[in-house]
Amino acid sequence: MREALSGDAATAAIGKIQQLVENFQYTQAECGLISAALNGFSHDIEAAKKKLDAAIADAETNKLTVNSDGSVSYPAGGEPSTPAPAPGGKTSGQTDPTAQALNRQAANFDPNPGFRLAQECADRIAAALKEATEADTKWAPKIQALTADDDLTVSARDWADVESDTRGVAEAADEYLHSLAPPERGTPQQNADWWKSLSAEDRSAYLSVHPDTIGALNGLPADVRDEANRSILTEKRAQDQVELDSIPPEPTNKYTYITAGGYASKVYTDEWMEWNKKYADRKAQLTDSVKAMGQIQMRYDTFNGDPTARPYLLGFDDKKLGHVIMAIGNPDTADNVTTYVPGTGAKLTEIDGAIRRAEQLQTKAASTDPLHSTASIMWLGYDAPQDVMGDAMDPAFADAAKDPLSDFLTGVDTAHGGNVNSTVLGHSYGSLVAGEALRDHPELPVDNAIMVGSPGVGVNHAKDLNIPADHVWAATAKNDLINLAPPPSGALAPLNPKAYMHLFDDHSILYGYDPTSDDFGGQTFHVADGKAPGSDGFMPAHSQYWEGESLANMATIATGGKP
Repeated sequence: MREALSGDAATAAIGKIQQLVENFQYTQAECGLISAALNGFSHDIEAAKKKLDAAIADAETNKLTVNSDGSVSYPAGGEPSTPAPAPGGKTSGQTDPTAQALNRQAANFDPNPGFRLAQECADRIAAALKEATEADTKWAPKIQALTADDDLTVSARDWADVESDTRGVAEAADEYLHSLAPPERGTPQQNADWWKSLSAEDRSAYLSVHPDTIGALNGLPADVRDEANRSILTEKRAQDQVELDSIPPEPTNKYTYITAGGYASKVYTDEWMEWNKKYADRKAQLTDSVKAMGQIQMRYDTFNGDPTARPYLLGFDDKKLGHVIMAIGNPDTADNVTTYVPGTGAKLTEIDGAIRRAEQLQTKAASTDPLHSTASIMWLGYDAPQDVMGDAMDPAFADAAKDPLSDFLTGVDTAHGGNVNSTVLGHSYGSLVAGEALRDHPELPVDNAIMVGSPGVGVNHAKDLNIPADHVWAATAKNDLINLAPPPSGALAPLNPKAYMHLFDDHSILYGYDPTSDDFGGQTFHVADGKAPGSDGFMPAHSQYWEGESLANMATIATGGKP
């Protein structure tokens, strides 16, 4: 419709369809919870039923009769030496420990051994019925709570309630879900094998109740992770919107005047000061968060149906600064997969630009190599440093990110299950993350590495990244201020003139040798000089690698060529 039509009618129709999609998504989420709840109830009832069946089977073996009220009848009988058999009778089961003890004592003194056998079976039947009743009592309110508002609008509050519903079902179905749980700290291959071992019904139940677990499991299919993470995204966005809507409006009487010494001064009112103290920071935080999540959702709302450019949300949470992993194109089926690791300043509220870079690379790669499909992934699966002159001088952020990135890349390869050309693209501090992952995981399934605007990749030589040196590519724009990255601090005293000799050689920068230097031993490709520092922000050239010749060269490398 977007491709073929324009005008008010088309815009209105697209809006209605988007609303319908959201309604179906809500229905799917709630029906998934209902299914999981019924499965949990069935699991609990089945456990009680097995105990009941076993007790009845034992009763039949011992020629006892189980009555409709759960009591057990036993025939006349006794020891062979007894002149006359003891009379038969009927007994009911008990679940109270004291009552059970008294009944057992009476049965032991009875001359008819059938009494003792009947009492044991009756107590087991009573225990099974009690367990079934407890399951019914537990699950009835949980299932009755899974109802929607009696209207035709799926509001943010409706979505916020999904989280509450999910928590309720998860608590009640703990035993059932535990029986389905994935391997603890499983490898991507173990995760994949676990998922394949589940029935379709169990997959749906676990995904509905634990989308956070499924969405983060490396090795699972992209469409499964996408479904789980979109559910998390929608619920979190709704929760933040509900909280944002609950914040009272900013007072209109922001200023007042006070007169002192004959002069009037403009000051904030007490009412506004109180509002600002209570709500201003939280409102700004929620506004930015809702906007960023809306930008992620926008990729789905504006998707034009081209399967090679379909968005897949492979990871999402709002912990700390937020983490997002989004693929453009399906990495499970693509011939080429590029994973872009952003650097300093990356966070949820700035995610639109990072995703746009992945989109730009995918589009360029598709035109560069139209005979093969390319999936372009933006991986913000770590807490990136936020300050160029502060946090970015510390390798601790990369140290914490290298294993998660390695696990993700291995998971992409596992889920693909075929021959894929894999490239990792690190920008700025993200190149250090990528470099450390390659350095410390020799078996990482990566074919090519691209490092742009790099302060160093954690090694001094391309061969130390465990892929062929001629598959390691680097470029830094002439006007990129990253060129001024200093050598490692502490190598020499700051006041010692020899400390500055490193600035005049060709290789030593903050995190190992400059990957664009001859001493590093990798490959380089040409990029434009970029805008001069200060002409469009502090260091504009540092963000211009997704333009012109630089983008074209990266797309060539990502599709297996040489620029």
